[in-house]
Amino acid sequence: MATKMILDCDPGHDDAIAILLALGSPDIDLLGVTTIGGNHSLEKVTYNARAVCELAGRPGTPVHAGCMKPLVREAIDAAYIHGQTGLDGVDLPEPSRPLPDQHAVTWLIETIMSHAPGTITVVPTGPLTNIAVAARLEPRIVERVKEIVFMGGAYGVGNATPVAEFNILCDPEAAHIVVNESWPLTMIGLDVTHRALCTPEVQRVISSANPRLADAVDGLMDFFRSTYRDQEAFPDPPTHDPCAVAYVIDPDLVPTRRCPIDVELRGGLTYGMTVADMRAIPAMPAGSGDSGSSVGSEGSGGSGGSGSCTSRVGIGLDTDRFWDLVASALARLG
Repeated sequence: MATKMILDCDPGHDDAIAILLALGSPDIDLLGVTTIGGNHSLEKVTYNARAVCELAGRPGTPVHAGCMKPLVREAIDAAYIHGQTGLDGVDLPEPSRPLPDQHAVTWLIETIMSHAPGTITVVPTGPLTNIAVAARLEPRIVERVKEIVFMGGAYGVGNATPVAEFNILCDPEAAHIVVNESWPLTMIGLDVTHRALCTPEVQRVISSANPRLADAVDGLMDFFRSTYRDQEAFPDPPTHDPCAVAYVIDPDLVPTRRCPIDVELRGGLTYGMTVADMRAIPAMPAGSGDSGSSVGSEGSGGSGGSGSCTSRVGIGLDTDRFWDLVASALARLG
């Protein structure tokens, strides 16, 4: 049975590929897309989400705009990577359906509460503001969500600062709320996504998978590669966000380690750092779910104060199978 998913995102070149992957996978029932300002303004990323659904031939996919600003800090963006539209390098079709008035947080809560418990996986691939606000407005969603699988953070080196990843640094206070709730939670951070490099060889494979989408995929990846080379000294762009969607489709792609996670809010040099306490808990084979040992840690991220760790971090990626999954999904998009 296909996994029911809500994708919370800020398109963004890699978010665009994540949307196409979710729409093209037979293992995902994409209930809708919610948007959050991050890679660019809320207005632009919401337009981009709708345009990507149009490109995919799925204009009826619900898209709802979310929070305009972080909870506490001033907004930042990544226009230096994604360009002035948030999706520079490609001409996307005009969305054919109007944007609903209902706020993303309200829609997210209503959707989760109207489905049976344990049936909806939420995949945030941008700042975590919408998810944090939803958990505060309706705490009952925490026990109803099947899992939160978010792209963000790192237990190693950051990218926005030496220790902080961009999505988390956009709204560290929201991330702190999300990782300290008791829902099952998996962090797909830079330690995973920096392995998902879209090399020219990979690009040829995924663009040729669907001739109708080839120009769009090439335009997205060519622009993404050029800015990563100029701004981040990467020869090829790490395609972050599809890794979180791919993990939901096939957990065997990503080995994980169960451990408490928290977000640093007070350090002058470490603000926005995701801290994964990996001292005492063994690594889990890919796809092993919650079979690893758990540890109690009062006040630790993902523990909920219950003495049982409900969070884990990705520690690797089967890159060949990951790109095969992306190509297969693109090929199914009509």
